[in-house]
Amino acid sequence: MTKIDHDHYPDATIEDILARVRTIAIVGASTNPVRPSYFVLKYLLAKGYEVFPVNPGHAGKEILGRKIYARLADIPCPIDMVDIFRSSDAALGITKEAIEIGAKVVWMQLGVRNDEAARLAEEAGLEVVMNRCPKIEYGRLSGEIGWAGVNTGLVSSRRPKLMAGYQHRSL
Repeated sequence: MTKIDHDHYPDATIEDILARVRTIAIVGASTNPVRPSYFVLKYLLAKGYEVFPVNPGHAGKEILGRKIYARLADIPCPIDMVDIFRSSDAALGITKEAIEIGAKVVWMQLGVRNDEAARLAEEAGLEVVMNRCPKIEYGRLSGEIGWAGVNTGLVSSRRPKLMAGYQHRSL
């Protein structure tokens, strides 16, 4: 198995993950519309992903019309990616749950890194991304952020070329 450099992910790796996954569980989803997890959930829904909020403190309630689940095992369908909006310490337990439900990817949000969880997930055959945000990565790689002249290194009136596999989603 090739050692993954979790400090530097090739754009192609991130792009491939975002193009392949369809169902995403957001662990630590908040009902508060000013929290980052709420905004990421809203953004991913708008991009065509099926998103399942997970938060035991709000189980049974809804966020943006999506039922909130207490734990990953309660979600009634297979999950491709588990997005962790919890502390780095909590990531290990959540990763173990992600392995148990057969997720394909564990994605730890900005500021979340747990090397033991990454090692365990990779040994179980899951892909791991740490200290990144799927919303930011989607916007960056799709050219969406570049529409405002951000993250491009240049300012142009030309519309950026979109990533392969993203044309089917509403950008």
